[in-house]
Amino acid sequence: MDKKRPKQIQWSKKNGKTSKASEQRSDGKAADAKTIQAKSFASPKESEKNLLQQIKEKLGKSSDVVYEQLSTEKKRMNLLYIKPLCDDTKLSRSILTPFFETGTEEEFRRALQSLPNTSPYEDEKNAIEKLLNGHVLIELNGEYYAVDIRLTSNSVIQPTQIETVIQGPQNAFTESIMTNIYLVRNRYHQQGLRVELKEVGKYTKTNIALLYDERFVDEKVLERMEKDLKNLKVDVLLAAGQLETHFTRRKYSLFPTYMITERPDRVVYNLLKGKVALLIDGTEFCLIAPAVFYDFFTSMEDEYQTFWISHFLLLLRYLGVLITLLLPALYVSLISYNPGFFQVQLTLAIAGSRAPVPFASVFEVLFMILLMEMIVEASIRLPKSISATATTVGGLILGQAATTAGLVSDIMIIVVSAVAISNFVIPINTMMFAIRVIKYPIVILAAFFGTIGVVVGFFAVVFYLSNLESFGRPYFKLFIGPEAKKKEQAKPTYGI
Repeated sequence: MDKKRPKQIQWSKKNGKTSKASEQRSDGKAADAKTIQAKSFASPKESEKNLLQQIKEKLGKSSDVVYEQLSTEKKRMNLLYIKPLCDDTKLSRSILTPFFETGTEEEFRRALQSLPNTSPYEDEKNAIEKLLNGHVLIELNGEYYAVDIRLTSNSVIQPTQIETVIQGPQNAFTESIMTNIYLVRNRYHQQGLRVELKEVGKYTKTNIALLYDERFVDEKVLERMEKDLKNLKVDVLLAAGQLETHFTRRKYSLFPTYMITERPDRVVYNLLKGKVALLIDGTEFCLIAPAVFYDFFTSMEDEYQTFWISHFLLLLRYLGVLITLLLPALYVSLISYNPGFFQVQLTLAIAGSRAPVPFASVFEVLFMILLMEMIVEASIRLPKSISATATTVGGLILGQAATTAGLVSDIMIIVVSAVAISNFVIPINTMMFAIRVIKYPIVILAAFFGTIGVVVGFFAVVFYLSNLESFGRPYFKLFIGPEAKKKEQAKPTYGI
């Protein structure tokens, strides 16, 4: 037994404590010898078997927990793994095939230690966590190893579904964090790129990858992000939006200060601007920080178009926001308080259209806008095969039926259609949701105070945006200057 221990200690030299214990043991101290035995778990065979069996017993009676004993003429091995979490191909190629093809136990040990995903045994708690994350625990003549053979599901790269572009890359992130890191690295061939893997979630143990370019990143932003991740106390983490909610320091903030994207090229573009990105295992979306108002109105399509076309599209989106925010409120204020604002012909047309409507204009607007919101929500939640047909038919029938019944005017249908279309020109969903909500207080102000209420409500939104910050940076930026200045300010590391 004493002949085996030096081999175990030499393999565990990556562990600093174990390595130190090894040096002390060479001095012949009995106490140090006990420490080495505890670290390397070089106990008699009976206790070695019991270790995997004890772990299996702690997992309860689960049919998917597999405990196997394999042996050949010259070696013996015990395995413990959870079958649904493990890749059978990796298990066979990395462990089973070398075990039966190598001649001696030492040859198989060297093959096992050479695997990139092999880690030494640390303690029982760590072993259970790895087992629940798709590792296989191996016992080889008193030595214990954990090999990562987790099954990666839904790692096939799919085209973008939300942030679509006509030109440019079409690939979106997957639910595999390693595939997503590959998608970023495949587009960003820079040695300044850093990837830090962390684990978040008391029960879910979700893997998170923090990405940044060491040359361009804002040190204050990086420091705060690392601090937020370190202090994050959450039981379950399943989505990027959930992480954004925990990071946002204003509990009742309406506008997003983090960007959520599904596009690898947008992540690369923002890494170059000194931002940090968070990839979350199990979700197809990435979190980018910091983010300003301008970022939510840009599409990656803008980067692939000429200067005038990209700026025209940007102005078109800002115009869409103004229509979404102000058109319903202006309709209420002008119909109720200032009908003489329009020309006589248009005033008479509006009055004729509203003649059969028995409600005040504010109730007419709220009725139709809320109906539109329900149709939008239904189109999102329904299965894709029927959502388009159901919402189109529902919108046409409800709109026409409401007009025929005299519940709303024809002009109101035009207003609601313009508001719906304008809202959809915003490229990022989180900002689109915020704009959808914030138009209602302005409509209420218009109902009570007319045009003055609309003006007050609009400037209140501008004032609120002006007071927002994203990682210490002013949030309300409508345009961003050329990024060439940022590149010139980059730290000259690596001699680049």
